[in-house]
Amino acid sequence: MGSKENVKTARNRLILARIRHRLRAMFPGHSTGSAIEATNLVKTYREGSPAAVRALDGLSIAVRQGEIFGLLGPNGAGKTTLLRVLTTLTLPTSGSATVLGLDVRAHPLEVRRRICAVLQENAVEVYLSVADNLDTYARFHAVPRLEVRRRIEMTLERFGLSEYRSQKVIDLSGGLKRRVQVAKVFMVDSPLVFLDEATTGMDPMNRRATLQAFREEARRGRTIFLTTHVLQEAEELCNTFAIIDHGRCIAQGDLAMIRGLSSRAFDITVTFDTMTDGLLEELRRLPLLKMEVHATTVTLCVKGREMSALAILTSLARTHTITHFEVTSATLEDVFLELLGNRQPEGQTS
Repeated sequence: MGSKENVKTARNRLILARIRHRLRAMFPGHSTGSAIEATNLVKTYREGSPAAVRALDGLSIAVRQGEIFGLLGPNGAGKTTLLRVLTTLTLPTSGSATVLGLDVRAHPLEVRRRICAVLQENAVEVYLSVADNLDTYARFHAVPRLEVRRRIEMTLERFGLSEYRSQKVIDLSGGLKRRVQVAKVFMVDSPLVFLDEATTGMDPMNRRATLQAFREEARRGRTIFLTTHVLQEAEELCNTFAIIDHGRCIAQGDLAMIRGLSSRAFDITVTFDTMTDGLLEELRRLPLLKMEVHATTVTLCVKGREMSALAILTSLARTHTITHFEVTSATLEDVFLELLGNRQPEGQTS
């Protein structure tokens, strides 16, 4: 009996070793560390010609697994080029990039097997129905037939597409077409999703439902990498950010770190019961960046830690009656505009 058990144990170990060997062959270099690591990426178009353009100029970023990462920047900053490098659609001129531990230059097919991408081009089969688009995409990614049916129903419901299931995509509005394209990536279980302006054209209700779907996927451990020119959307959705300009990363971190880069870190809005000349003089002596007065309400811009704002409020409350106050930190848009020299964000005109 003992001899049979030993033979069985040895056979099982051999089978496990073969499985590990096959997995290493399928996914060479795979690691459970960062989802994305890019180091000193350079991408030059028309290299060597007088019209050469350096779209990426030594860019480095890191994205952790299971987070929602926002890539921000003005038009021409290099966002689309970076997406094309990370999704293996174009090779970098120099530097390195790994996706789920796989080098994008050495193992492009293995990278593609493990990612989904929704790019700005509306890549849907316009002459197929909505349901057939989902079905085809899932089969392309080798999802089992019975599972495909279940996921189609779940995805149609999740994205409010049930009533359009039999309609050809060519007959849908631009916003609905975009929803179909985004919905496709929820038919598969790839650990990393790239989304380029995913909510473009969506109405507010469907935009909110889509953002909630992203949050749920991230909670399940899926990594979401997105670009958006809607900075409020990025602020409410993303865990970490990178702001790039002219092919370089000029800021990276979570929201608190990004806000800390602003020269106007806090706004204090205070309403007093009365406004006197003495109170105004006292306010002018405070260490402020800016002060605006409207009747009995004053807005004070303070640079520093949150404790600085609280200290000012405490000092004022000792000698004056405050009927209302509010402390707000700089928004992501405030920092974005400040870092980029007050240029307009994408999609806006002056």
